[in-house]
Parts: sequence; structure tokens; C-alpha cells
Amino acid sequence: MAPGLYLVATPIGNLGDISERARLALRSADIVACEDTRVTGKLLNLLGLSAKLMPYHEHNAEAAGAVLIERLRHNGVVALVSDAGTPLVSDPGERLVAACIEAGIMVTAVPGASAVLTALQLSGLPSAPFLFAGFLPKGAAERRAAISRFASVPATLVFLESPNRICAGLADLALVLGDRPAAVARELTKRHEEIRRGTLSALAAGYRGENAPKGEIVLVVGPPGGTAIPLGDEAIDDRLRAEIDGGSGVKDAASLVAAQTGRPRREVYARALILFRR
Repeated sequence: MAPGLYLVATPIGNLGDISERARLALRSADIVACEDTRVTGKLLNLLGLSAKLMPYHEHNAEAAGAVLIERLRHNGVVALVSDAGTPLVSDPGERLVAACIEAGIMVTAVPGASAVLTALQLSGLPSAPFLFAGFLPKGAAERRAAISRFASVPATLVFLESPNRICAGLADLALVLGDRPAAVARELTKRHEEIRRGTLSALAAGYRGENAPKGEIVLVVGPPGGTAIPLGDEAIDDRLRAEIDGGSGVKDAASLVAAQTGRPRREVYARALILFRR
């Protein structure tokens, strides 16, 4: 293979999704840079391959990146992989790619499995346009504030979520975005693959009282539009409280909630004054 950095997609669950080009890149690489050498080592063993593995993650990106760039400057072949799926999609690697481009080093991709795209395909929701927003914050106030930034985006939204926070995440999405249609994709390409479809509130209710599900989860949320259930005054008040709790002032909270819901700003501001300036 020609010298350079190869961004190699690996299976997200089903080993049969590995491509011949990915096998060639992993077999030919002088170094396979990976998030966790144990995870990638197990994959290589299953594929019958061996390679020199080097940890590359957010905590050592500067030091490890310098070593990799030096190897690439001397006509090396480096394969970058994530623990599963497509590198750089909510995984480290941006800094290494940018450094290679700046240094004039060839960068190419070996495409393959992606949990984000697979979930979007299976959701039944509009696929264009869509916006990938990564993981939601852990804290409730921070999570609601983050969600509010996407409320008026005219696109299907795709998030990653922890199994332990799926119920809370769905409930906050419903609170801030309205009761939009959505899908929860779990264990994609694996034996126990599951896709749940419904409104955000119905999906949240479905997980409430259940044990936390296992496996990686992708949330797909439909775009704003006529499919959302109109919000009543109580829901408007809940959104105002969420914005205030997230650090917004009364005027800013009213403007955000008005933009999210389509309700007149004057009306929303009047409710905010009643709630917070009694």
C-alpha cells in the first residue's frame, strides 16, 4: 500500500461486515493506531491478522500523534481505527488528520460500518438533511441546554446515548423538542439488534421501570414540523424552567422557547415573568 494514513472502518458488531480493503490495510500497516489495544487486538485475532498496535486516544493524542507523524514522514503506512465503526465519528482522530494534511502526508479512508448511518437507515425518519450531534451531556441541566441548541434545526437529529441515561435523555428530548417521532437503535448488526420507534414521550415511558438496556444506543429524532404534538401551557412552563435552570436569563429563555415552539414571544415572555418574577 502507498505510504500514508488510512482511516479504517471496522465492524460495529457483525464480523462479516469487515471489507477486503480493511483487511488489506490492517495487514499492511506498519502501525495500527487504536483507542484500546485490547479491543483492536481481539478483532485482529478474530480476523487472523497480526499488527503492531499503538494506543491513540484523547488523553495521549499529542504525544502519540507526534510519533505517528514521524513514522509517516518516513514513508510509513499507518491505519487508524476506533473501537468499532468509522474513525472520527465521535471518536478521536481529527488532530491526527489535520496534522497529516498540514504536513502534506496522504490521508485516505477505507469506508465501512457506521452506527450513525445504520440507525438513520432503520429509523424510518427523513434521512436528508440530518445532523449528527454526538453524545448528550450527563447532567440534566447541561443536557437540556445542549438539546435546546438543536430545537430549531430543520433536520433529523442523531445522538449517541448511554444505556443508563436513555430514559432521562428521551424525556429531556421530549421536554425541549416537543413530542417528535423518534427511534432508538440498539445493538446494531448484532444478534439482539433492536429498533424501537414511536414518539419521544412514548419511548421514554417504555424504558421507564425497565432495567437499563445493554449495548450501544443511537437515538434518531425527527425534524421539527407538523408531526409534533402542540405543547400546552404546562409544557411551555417546563421548557422555561429548563432554560432558566440551564443558565439562561428570563428574556433569553423566553426567546429560545418561543423559537422552539412557534408560540408568540410576547406570550411566552409573559408566562416567564409570572413564573420567575412574582
